[in-house]
Amino acid sequence: MSKQAVFTMKLESDLREQFMAEAEAAHRPASQIVREMMRQFVQAQRESREYEAFLQRKVDIARVSISRGDGLTNDEVEAEFASRRGRAAIQE
Repeated sequence: MSKQAVFTMKLESDLREQFMAEAEAAHRPASQIVREMMRQFVQAQRESREYEAFLQRKVDIARVSISRGDGLTNDEVEAEFASRRGRAAIQE
């Protein structure tokens, strides 16, 4: 990957000094560390958007299911699991 873009940013002097000292202690160029952090940030943002889209699809599917009358009421769910708990207790 060619490195043709320059990225300029403002930050506190103390932060810059600490960062540069840590980069030197790690024997790594500061630019390499910043690129790595940027890649991690980009990846995290993509994963977050993908997860949000996944959840939205699940919610949309559930809403369609409920509007068709496919869902169960809370009382029906409670009764079903009370029955399951009762059967499990008998098997123990």
